[in-house]
Amino acid sequence: MRRPSWDEYFMGIAQDVAKRSTCLRRKVGCIIVKDKRILSTGYNGAVTGLPHCVQRGCLRDKMNISPGERQELCWGLHAEQNALLFTIAYGISLSNAFLYCTHQPCILCAKMIIQAGIKKVVFCGTYPDKLALDIFKEADVDLQQLKFSFEKTKV
Repeated sequence: MRRPSWDEYFMGIAQDVAKRSTCLRRKVGCIIVKDKRILSTGYNGAVTGLPHCVQRGCLRDKMNISPGERQELCWGLHAEQNALLFTIAYGISLSNAFLYCTHQPCILCAKMIIQAGIKKVVFCGTYPDKLALDIFKEADVDLQQLKFSFEKTKV
């Protein structure tokens, strides 16, 4: 069996993190890494202490909001936002860190990622937000889409 690259290794962990998501539309996981060490993880879901979307329903579905539009109209936080906020809570510097996310970040998350000093973003799934791609390019963030599939491990 082939040993995974660092990008494949960290993306596999991000996909495991996504399994904790409580979003009804899309399961997203994110990890932030520096010097090949995981600093933080996050998945998309409700603000701590509030009911999850699986309990209260999807606000975006109720309002008929398309993916990639009006991201602020949602009960939950994005996976990237959760991972970033947890590093703030513990005073962890993200200067020159890498972010791995199961999906392309939206424009709101892209601005936060850039401002935090993250230099590389690796993602798998697409998201309909061209402005996010443009701002990453303008900010000279190394943005890579990883074609990724899990290999079954024989036991």
